[in-house]
Parts: sequence; structure tokens; C-alpha cells
Amino acid sequence: MKHTVNLLSLACLLCAATLATPAKAEDVNIGKQNITLKGDLMTPEALWAMGRISGYAASPDGKQIVYQVGYYSVKANKSRQVLCIMNSDGTGQRQLSTSQKSESDAVWLDAETIAFLSGGEIWTMKADGSNRQQVSKTDGQVEGFLFSPDRQKVIILKSIPFHEIIKENPSDLPKASGRLVTDLMYRHWDHYVESIQHPFVCPVSDGFAVGSEMTDILEGEPYECPMEPFGGIEQLAWSPDSKTIAYTCRKKTGLAYSISTDSDIYLYNLGTRETTNLCKPANYVEPKIDPTTSMKYQAVNAKENLVNNVGYDQNPKFSPDGRYVAWLSMERDGYEADRQRLCVYELSTGIKNYVTESFDSNVDDFVWSDSKDAQIYFIGVWHATENLYAVNLKSQASNLKSEVTQLTNDCADWGSLQMLNNGKQLLMERHSFLEPADLYVVTPDLKKSKKSQINNLKTQITQITHENKHILDQLAKPQVESHWVKTTDGNMMLYWAILPPHFDPTKKYPTLLFCEGGPQSPVSQFWSYRWNFFIMASQGYVVIAPNRHGLPGFGQEWLEEISGDWTGQCMNDYLTAIDDAAENLPYVDRDRLGAVGASFGGFSVYYLAGHHEKRFKCFIAHDGAFNLATMYLETEENWFSNWEYDEAYWHRPQLPNAKKTYHDSPHKYVENWDTPILCIHGEKDYRICYTQGMMAFNAARMKGLEAQLLIFPDENHWVLKPQNGILWQRTYFNWLDRWLKK
Repeated sequence: MKHTVNLLSLACLLCAATLATPAKAEDVNIGKQNITLKGDLMTPEALWAMGRISGYAASPDGKQIVYQVGYYSVKANKSRQVLCIMNSDGTGQRQLSTSQKSESDAVWLDAETIAFLSGGEIWTMKADGSNRQQVSKTDGQVEGFLFSPDRQKVIILKSIPFHEIIKENPSDLPKASGRLVTDLMYRHWDHYVESIQHPFVCPVSDGFAVGSEMTDILEGEPYECPMEPFGGIEQLAWSPDSKTIAYTCRKKTGLAYSISTDSDIYLYNLGTRETTNLCKPANYVEPKIDPTTSMKYQAVNAKENLVNNVGYDQNPKFSPDGRYVAWLSMERDGYEADRQRLCVYELSTGIKNYVTESFDSNVDDFVWSDSKDAQIYFIGVWHATENLYAVNLKSQASNLKSEVTQLTNDCADWGSLQMLNNGKQLLMERHSFLEPADLYVVTPDLKKSKKSQINNLKTQITQITHENKHILDQLAKPQVESHWVKTTDGNMMLYWAILPPHFDPTKKYPTLLFCEGGPQSPVSQFWSYRWNFFIMASQGYVVIAPNRHGLPGFGQEWLEEISGDWTGQCMNDYLTAIDDAAENLPYVDRDRLGAVGASFGGFSVYYLAGHHEKRFKCFIAHDGAFNLATMYLETEENWFSNWEYDEAYWHRPQLPNAKKTYHDSPHKYVENWDTPILCIHGEKDYRICYTQGMMAFNAARMKGLEAQLLIFPDENHWVLKPQNGILWQRTYFNWLDRWLKK
């Protein structure tokens, strides 16, 4: 998941016309914006003026941190990535990037030298920004890199032509635009698959100059590494002795790829150039698979076959002593939202241990401790917050006994993490509904804590960046409340209520029901530059965000409730949350309710439009599924629909879940639609094709309803371009204001 009848106001049309003619790039200096706001409420322009912290790395001696910030220019309709540096206590912050070219992916080669990516090449510079040198010469083909621990070799990611699925056109027809497709997976996320990434190993010499000899560790194999659409250099890792590489790969193509999530961890020996699969035995033979039926019912997911790691396995990391490789592992094939466990593999014995089984949620990222205490730190979501945990590994005759300890209890989401090179501290990113990402130093309290003591943890947390303080200090903040309500099946559900700045408890506010996508993505303390609760509340809306059935962080049974039942309990949960808010929160105006959401959230909006019994005054659906039968064949990752729907729509007789799924598709209930709706979609969205949004809009207009369609020819499942982002926000709030602020 994933031309208007009612014209926008003249003011919005004029703004859109202005945005459609961006300034020349050379006229705009894209960097940190020292803006002064006219008021104290968040606006789309203020949101897009914020710097966005992404990658970061600590120097080997732990004294300095280099980090990456993205800045956006609405005027130029483009972005720029810059590198900054600071002391590890947050002092001495300054920008290293001096040109208008983007610089990214910074790592330390030693305590004084930084390597980074610019213009598709690897560069180095001193920690003070001096002595910049280009050290690779690939005609701009480097898409990612990873130096070996001994700094004598480097992995370079670059794309190679791929014509296994889309055949290469005849050489005498150079202007032909047609594509001859011979199998599935001919397009992925937002592009046609005519190239794939491969990792190449290059020698390093002459003062960090990358040698011309490149060894493709997947030479002759028609498989991608990293995996599309979101994989990066984190899917590969060097052993501490720089002699082997662990990498992630799904060694399938075409139809087999499109129906399977089975990726494995491979070990590549640089000396022998031999590859070993760490997940499966050498004689493994995959059971025959029916591509039109959910794999939950097939032999590949039989209990006796699950020991072969048939689900997603990715992101390997070696232990500091080289004894183990750990990675993120899902158990079942075809289920992209299975619980993500932490697997630890002992290289000498081949024994695998799953060390986070007591944590009934996903491990989202992890890092080995540098110290000798056999510790792995990880982050995971529980009860709608993403916190830090530790696994203490104790070896007993090659069997690891693990103990999970929670180290933070923050009403926030902690992001990726790494050691601060002294074994006692972590460098981490943190964000929440009210704060964009900043960097923190975390000193864990490793003393064993009982659950009753969780609120008394002594973990020390120090914020070391304040990237957007100059903007946030000008803004009045919303308030965030948490509420629990009993669902129709007798369970308890958490929902967030986000209240407007300058909140007046004696007033009633128009209120939005936020419908989450995924369908199995958490409604934790996320910060989004589109679905942003801070700006929604700042525009005068209360936001109700339920952690409905189907979301992680409430146990696996709760998570799996939604598969095969998109229109049952989870929809009841939405209505339970908004009804509870309307009845029990005195500031919610039950006569001015709207429902909004994207992807599965967009599907939810389309479904609720036919079943809401006049609760809502307007709807907004972004990139939502409208006709599930057509989506079954339109989407590119077919494993998703197979698992969620149970089987293809043409099967007769149908399994009960499939029959219910197709019967309850939103397009079959348009006869009940009676409420204005805004449909938004990107034409490059190959997860949920734009025809879904067009069908919904067309149906609404043919029903005689007030409706608008915001279509983006150049956007995918997301909205990434600055001017499109501003247009999205303005259209979104214009529509809500029109129907909920009368």
C-alpha cells in the first residue's frame, strides 16, 4: 500500500502558478534558513524551511561527530545535502560543505580524515574541511560505499544494466520508447527496472585513491544488492579482519521475486571468491509455490521449513571480535510485516539464536557494543513509542541465552543508533510528534530493571544538536494526550489526541480521524514532513490517531489481526476511537469531524466513506486502494496482496477471507457515498497505481458529490519535491477548512 471540478480559490491558483515557474538553481543559495515567522503557528513554509538530519558518524577517538543535514528550497524546487561537524558534547558545531553541490554519506577513515559522497564519487577531506580530494573515478557512478576496517579495500555500489525482464531495444531504433516485458517485477516502487545495483570491491592505494580494479561480488548473477526499493549500504558489512563481506540478497527474479520476501545473508570470501549462504543449507530446495495463493497456507511456511530462514533476512553486522554475525530476520515467506527478530549466528558452528524472543515486537535497528560485556543494543516500538533496549548475551556451550532490558522510557521515537566508540555511550537520533530529528548522546543504565522500576531508569540522555531551534522557538506547541478505550472485541486500544496550540478547554474544535497506512506501520511518535500532526493541530484541528488492530507494539496477535480482515476489527477500531473522543473529550466537536489517511489509510477513508453513517463531514484519501480486485494485479510486490487477501480474486470457490476482502472492497459501496472527498495520487506510484485515485474521484463526481483530485505526474507513493509538498499542504488544509470550519 500504497483537473478539478471544484476549483481552488483564486489565491491558491495564483500561488500554484507562481510555484510552477521555479527560479534558476544558481539564483538560490540552498542552506539553513534563518526565517522570521509572521505568527507563532506552524505553516507549510515553516515546515519546509526546517533542516533534516539524517546520517551521522563518530570519529574513532570519539571526540568528534560528522553529520548530514538536508535543506530544501521551495523557490528552486530542489534540495541540498550538507555535512556538518561538532565535538561529541555538541560544542563547536559548524558546516563543512562550502559549495552548492550535495555532500552525503560521511564516514571516518581515521581520527583526522572523513570520506564522503559527492557527484557520484568518493571524496576525502580533513576534519576541518581542508584538503578535499576526489579518490574515485567512475564517471559519477558511485551510489554508496563502505571501507574495510583495514582501509585497504572499499565496497562501491553502482548500477549495471539489467535486461532479464525488460528486453533491450534493437540498436537501430535508438529513439524507440517501447518496452518489451517478459515477466513480473518489470517496475518497482516508482521506476521501470532496467538496471540493478551490484556491490563491487575495489583496492585502495595512493593515499586513499580507489584503484581501477573492481570485483563484482555478484558477477554473472541477475540479482540486486542492496534490495529495492529502500535498501542501502546497511545491507552489507565487513568482517573485523577485512577478509569477508556479509551481504543481503533475494536471489530471485521475475514472478518468483514478485511473490516472495525470502532474502538471505551471504558470506563472501575475498580470498577464495566463494559465497556461503548463512540462512539455508547448501542442499536446500524450495518447495513448489502457487503464485496466486497466500504462502501462509503453503509448504514453504510449514513448521519444519521455517528453520531455513524463508522470510526477510537483512542488515548483517559482525560482532567486534568477529565471532558472530547478527541480522534482522522475519520467519515466514510472503509476509512483509512479520515480526522482525534479531538473529545471532556463530560463524564457527553455524548455530543461529534468536535473542529477542521475549520482546513481542519488531527490532528496527541494532548495534553491537564495543565493550566486552556481550551486549547488543536495539530499538523497537512498544505501546506506540520507540525506545532503547539491550540484549545481554551469555554463551553456554554455543547456545546463547539472552536477556532483554529496557533502557529508556521516553514518549518519543528513537531512530538509528551507533556506538560512540568508547563502549559506554550511544549516538542516537530522536524525534516526536512535536520535535523533528536531533542527535543525542545516550549513556545506558545497564543495571537489571524490573518492570515496576521502568519509570526510574537512570539512563542519561544529552541532546547535542538543536537543528531547528531557531524555528521551533517561534512556534506555539500543540499538546499531546494518550487515551485508552475498549474495542468492540473487548481489548484495550491506545489512541493519541493532539490538541491545537493555545488550546482553550472551553472551546470545541473541528477534529480529524487519522487513518494509518501500512497496514502494519506503528502510530508511534513519528515526525513527518507531510502527515505532520504539529501542523494539523496548528491549523486549528484536534487529531485523533488510533493504534488500531494491525499495528506493531501491542503483541503479535494484535498485529496479525488485520491480515485477511481489512474491513472488520480495524474499521471498528477507527469508529470506536472517534466515537469515544466525540463523547468523552469535551473539546471535540462531533458535528465537525473529518477522516484522513494515506496508503492503507487511504483505503480506510474510501471504505469509511461508504460505512460511516454520517459521522464525517469530509474525507481525504492519499494514494489509497479503491478497487482491491484491480489492485491485486496492478501492484508490483505481489506477495503483499497474496498474504493480505489470501488468494487471487478469480479463484472459485474462494477462501473465506478472500471472499470477504473482495466483497468489502470500497468501490462496491460507492452507492452509500454521501460526503465530500479529496483524492490525492502520484502517477509514479507503482505500489498503488494512480488509477485507484482516479476511479474514486470519478465515482464521487458521477454520484454528484463535491470532490477534488490532486494528481502528481512526477511523484510516487510519497510527495518529495518542495513545491509539490507545499501544494499538497495548501490543498489539504483548504479542503478541510472548507468543510469543517463553517
